[in-house]
Amino acid sequence: MFFSIIIPLYNRPQEIDELLESLTHQRYAKFEVLVIEDGSSRDARAIVEGYRDRLDVHYYFKPNEGQGFTRNFGFAHAKGDYFVIFDSDCLIPPDYLANVVEFLRKTPLDAYGGPDAAHESFTPIQKAISYSMTSPFTTGGIRGNKKHLGTFHPRSFNMGVSRKVWEQVGGFKLTRLGEDIEYSIRIQASGFKTGLIPEAVVYHKRRTDFRQFYKQLHFFGRARINIYKHFPHELKLVHFFPAAFVCFLLVLVGLNVWGMMASTGGGLLTVVGNSLLGVYTLLLFFHSWIKTRDLRVALLGVVASFVQLVAYGLGFIQDFYKRVIRIRG
Repeated sequence: MFFSIIIPLYNRPQEIDELLESLTHQRYAKFEVLVIEDGSSRDARAIVEGYRDRLDVHYYFKPNEGQGFTRNFGFAHAKGDYFVIFDSDCLIPPDYLANVVEFLRKTPLDAYGGPDAAHESFTPIQKAISYSMTSPFTTGGIRGNKKHLGTFHPRSFNMGVSRKVWEQVGGFKLTRLGEDIEYSIRIQASGFKTGLIPEAVVYHKRRTDFRQFYKQLHFFGRARINIYKHFPHELKLVHFFPAAFVCFLLVLVGLNVWGMMASTGGGLLTVVGNSLLGVYTLLLFFHSWIKTRDLRVALLGVVASFVQLVAYGLGFIQDFYKRVIRIRG
């Protein structure tokens, strides 16, 4: 089985250097790498060319169109039996492709997704963000998890599709705002078999600070409404949780402010609300501590979880109002 690894890139030369370095250690050697520069102002041509003696690597530069259409460009130039998509901020363990091959030989899939984890070299904030995006106590628990709710949709930070899928279904129809979920749904609707390969783990850096993380998750919240506009049945109750969390926080803040102004303490609702928030915060802290075994990461994990929920929730509410409620009105 021959793989084509496709990596869209936009103004991140340092990331592609680290990703390509990690690919030089793959135990399974039957693969090529396609790096598609999506109109970057800081291109990585020289960095990519520096790996030609260690990888079967190909560099392309194209006008900026977004990650979805950039992956399509890679599909059109790929030689593999299977196309593997990575985000440029991933590091790939040496046994990644070997694990994929072993799984596909036993359980053939037309498309797959894999989980992500934090590498030991990540900063405490990156580890905290990784925790929040994979925790069962935030919506991150539905990503790359065997016990997720509903149908598993491979995500494009770590996703594989067979050449047959590309030939019959085509590529991405959206270039951003939930393009990977839309593609996964269309693959499944065409009768192809998809699934999770638990051993196909990547180390996903995501964002390096909470401001960048907030912007990314706000975008994800908006993307969920974009998917709803294409596939209304794909909007599940779990997707409303961050929005409900934001509403809960706003109400709780209002109750506390009113209680202080009235010198009454806010009453029973305030006490119950503060208690629920306190329990949830402690739950996040101790679970993060158990998972990471690092007190600092555990504390930052609470912050990251709140940032994730608030950012996603606000993005969700924003586009739900703009694209659903206001249109109906």
